[in-house]
Amino acid sequence: MNLLFLSAWFPYPPDNGSKLRVYHLLRALGARHQVTLMSLAFDTADPGGVDDVPCFCARVQAIQRNPFKRGRVVTALRFFSMSPVVVRPLPEMARAVHDVLDQNTFDLAIASTEVMASYALKTPPGTARVLEEHNSMSRWIWERYQEQTSVLQRLRCWASWQKIRWYEDWLFRRFDLCTMVSEMDRRYSVEMLPGNRGSVEMVPNGVDCEHNRPGLVRPTPHTLIFNGALTYSANYDAMRYFLAEVYPCIQQQVPNVSLTITGSTVGVDLAGLRLDSSVRLSGYVGDVRLLVAGAWACVVPLRQGGGTRLKVLEAMALGTPVVSTSKAVEGLDVIPDEHVLVADEPAEFARQVLRLLGDADLRVRLAASGRHLMEEKYNWEQIGAHFADLCEAVVRCKR
Repeated sequence: MNLLFLSAWFPYPPDNGSKLRVYHLLRALGARHQVTLMSLAFDTADPGGVDDVPCFCARVQAIQRNPFKRGRVVTALRFFSMSPVVVRPLPEMARAVHDVLDQNTFDLAIASTEVMASYALKTPPGTARVLEEHNSMSRWIWERYQEQTSVLQRLRCWASWQKIRWYEDWLFRRFDLCTMVSEMDRRYSVEMLPGNRGSVEMVPNGVDCEHNRPGLVRPTPHTLIFNGALTYSANYDAMRYFLAEVYPCIQQQVPNVSLTITGSTVGVDLAGLRLDSSVRLSGYVGDVRLLVAGAWACVVPLRQGGGTRLKVLEAMALGTPVVSTSKAVEGLDVIPDEHVLVADEPAEFARQVLRLLGDADLRVRLAASGRHLMEEKYNWEQIGAHFADLCEAVVRCKR
């Protein structure tokens, strides 16, 4: 089959969760079919330095634009629009897609996230369409609405929720299949979008178990890591909470404990974080495996966001024990105290970290069971094959 894959994230280098997902799904599709990749490229994206993406894509075209940065006027008018500002078509990408569709016939168009959905809708009648989502945006905003205590903030979040819910309700019906990364997102999309009568399937996030393997380095005692960029609001909230309410309790019991936070800090309000000499900000690191593998524990105190966390999957695959909130492992088939340690209150989170730091047998047991779970259920090879099967079934049904 001839497939068109539209991505908001250029998948090379695969240095964040969205890029990793796109990279591995493309690899699975390219093993079976002819794939044309059209992608936006920004930040660390390097279309010129890529070698392996063309190996599983027949054609690659990258447009140098950041869909998440719009002009002030467009951003200011977002409250008066019934669709999110990031889904508005960019002229450069719209023209490129028009040209590709004018010159080629595709059996299937795949929009990776709602950002690219409008371009997929430009395909001619008879073309099968798949919306491959990384998060349920309306579910995320619904949770934010529920968390608000201020009347004004509740009203604003409620209005945002209604708008994105209406938009997704309208959008999902125009695709033959929508995929979500977690069962909660899938169920929400079926139950809370009453106009959506299309198919919604779960395609979980995964991890490359061959690339991420235990034993890369010897872990350093009493070291913690958070492998997530602070430029993402949910990660920033997690570290602000952890550093203010959890980390001081750990330091009281283990004075020589240290924490490394990976990822870019460009534009981040570091003054809002309770940093000290024991906290290291690594900055952008192209390959975080050695940092994660070299820690005694990976802490993931997330309280916001949707989907599932590749940072958790990668740590488990690398054999680094994980201490997380319930939110951070939401949608993953993990069993507390068997695969990860889970705590939602600050004192309990600190207790679980201290428990892990002080018990070598527990670290070994969690590392082994976490790795086994990744091999059994979350290897990208099998997840990618499942996604390819779903895409093929959509085309057969359309025909």
